[in-house]
Amino acid sequence: MTNTCVIGLQWGDEGKGKIIDILAKDYDIIVRYQGGGNAGHTLIIDGEKFIFHLIPSGILHEDKKCVIGNGIVFDPRLFLDEVEGLSKRNINVNGNLFVSDRAHVVFPYHKKLDLLIEKQKGNSMIGTTGRGIGPCYTDKIAREGIRVAELLHKEHFKEKLKKTVEEKNRLFVDLYNDEPVSWGEIYEEYCVYADKISPFVCDTVELMAVAIEDKKKILFEGAQGSLLDVDFGTYPFTTSSNASAGGVSSGIGVSPKQIHDIIGITKAYATRVGSGPFPTEIDGEQGEHIRKKGGEFGSTTGRPRRCGWFDAVAIQHSVRISGVDSLIVTKLDVLDDQETIRICTGYKSDKKVYHNFPADLDVLENCEPVYEEVSGWLADTSNVRDVKNLPGKAMDYIRTIEKIIGLKVKMVSVGPERSQIISI
Repeated sequence: MTNTCVIGLQWGDEGKGKIIDILAKDYDIIVRYQGGGNAGHTLIIDGEKFIFHLIPSGILHEDKKCVIGNGIVFDPRLFLDEVEGLSKRNINVNGNLFVSDRAHVVFPYHKKLDLLIEKQKGNSMIGTTGRGIGPCYTDKIAREGIRVAELLHKEHFKEKLKKTVEEKNRLFVDLYNDEPVSWGEIYEEYCVYADKISPFVCDTVELMAVAIEDKKKILFEGAQGSLLDVDFGTYPFTTSSNASAGGVSSGIGVSPKQIHDIIGITKAYATRVGSGPFPTEIDGEQGEHIRKKGGEFGSTTGRPRRCGWFDAVAIQHSVRISGVDSLIVTKLDVLDDQETIRICTGYKSDKKVYHNFPADLDVLENCEPVYEEVSGWLADTSNVRDVKNLPGKAMDYIRTIEKIIGLKVKMVSVGPERSQIISI
């Protein structure tokens, strides 16, 4: 039995959904363990596009169990929309999709507060998706949240919701000079959701314990990217959870001993959505060209992603904090027409060159990247399926990444389709 964790090594959007979908055939259970509706995992299969925000990407394999863990902040409306969308495509989720009764619930007041806080920040805004993720995690840590288990006990839920909304309304009215929300309307709406989600809800801690005892193979699906990790990312320009491999145990309730293999996903270049430092960002026409060719627009928000060169300093940091065993490189084809490709190997700031990823945002925001340059291959790789047919200079680029990072690249993706993958 080998249980595997797949994580993003950059600022999210690395293509984890596609890789999970490809790997899922070899596993029994696929688990989402952190994040929430701010995640956007996109799959394209035979020209048909699927986008998942909460449901694990393995759901398209009908014989697999998919689990939403306690580390997720759970938006029942979004979840039910995804279930309905799958049903319309004749994809059945009954009996193979499970939601933790310990997951915290996202409410309308979380989304409202998310936007009000962001607006108040002005030029210092984080770039939140507005899905209520941060405020929901805030309530969780402050021990004021409402969990899925409570949602199913309607009288208890009513009393707790009423008290919580009264507290939120004081913020909305007195601090933000905004309109209050109605606890009664929220209660009625979420009671409907409770009835609809109840068939999916269970004790996922027990579910996973039984699976491990039965020696089932488990695939843990990360969300966002390691550089958005609340502890190890570009804080405060991060998400509100642990997007590195360290989030698995707390997010689903399994021992770290049960994670046997950690795969890190990285694009052949770098992207970032929203605010925050991005040392290798490419300005002007070249950055815009990569954005358009790579379709670099957020699957959750639709916002254009900032594009930059491969940042080996940042990747090495992500590899270190998660103990990554191997790499998968995605979107190699986007660089097919680049004559010269750059890899950042250090950050120069005040006559000092940093080779470790610094916590100091001033360094990250004002440093000069130290680049190593390699020749581009100027050939179409999107139709390549065998590593023997990859252009020599494309293979040189992959080998250079391996040498700098110190890990083997086991797969390369050359397009969005499930079939556009090369094993190395």
